[in-house]
Amino acid sequence: MKKLLAEFFGTFWLVFGGCGSAVFAAAFPELGIGFVGVSLAFGLTVLTMAYAVGHVSGAHFNPAVSFGLWAGGKFTAKDLIGYIIAQVIGACVAAGALYLILTGKSDFVDIGSFAANGYGELSPGGYSMMAVLIAEFILTMFFLLIILGSTYPKAPKGFAGIAIGLALTLIHLISIPISNTSVNPARSTSQALFAGGEFTAQLWLFWLAPIAGAIVAGFIHKAFFDKD
Repeated sequence: MKKLLAEFFGTFWLVFGGCGSAVFAAAFPELGIGFVGVSLAFGLTVLTMAYAVGHVSGAHFNPAVSFGLWAGGKFTAKDLIGYIIAQVIGACVAAGALYLILTGKSDFVDIGSFAANGYGELSPGGYSMMAVLIAEFILTMFFLLIILGSTYPKAPKGFAGIAIGLALTLIHLISIPISNTSVNPARSTSQALFAGGEFTAQLWLFWLAPIAGAIVAGFIHKAFFDKD
């Protein structure tokens, strides 16, 4: 239960901090933080919670990470379902909190895209389904390689959270214009459920591509880099 609660709170913070920065602060009049600020916000959510609860649950906060660690032999299959449920619930509760805050604005009209992920017409830069699929696959694959490498027993101690947080920042710097950046099915699900419409219809890609990329990374690490 402690592990599941840690995953719940960690994923909540990721969505509330990362998506919250995109919804409230990215384009705020004159003082907007822009893509760079949102990218940094996502990285900081993972970095801070990795040190806060990483010793409890391993700080996955992402179904793709759980699958990747399983493929790499660092996580048991019996715990996958529980972790994923906790992550999705945490993300959805965070999205609900963001919705309540957003609708409390004096000039509120609608939630817009709500920082949801998409391809084609729903891609910030108009990127095709195939382009988004490739980007999400590659970015998640390297994200897992960084996670598996930085948490390896022989890696420098105490720096994994920094490497992982900066990796997520870099991932967002690359791909916000492409897909609004997922690499996390729980984060995509929570925002799509509130944005609705075509965002929900496109959600399949943001489960398939990140999980596939993560599993490939797990197998690569296990085959070539895991000397234990």
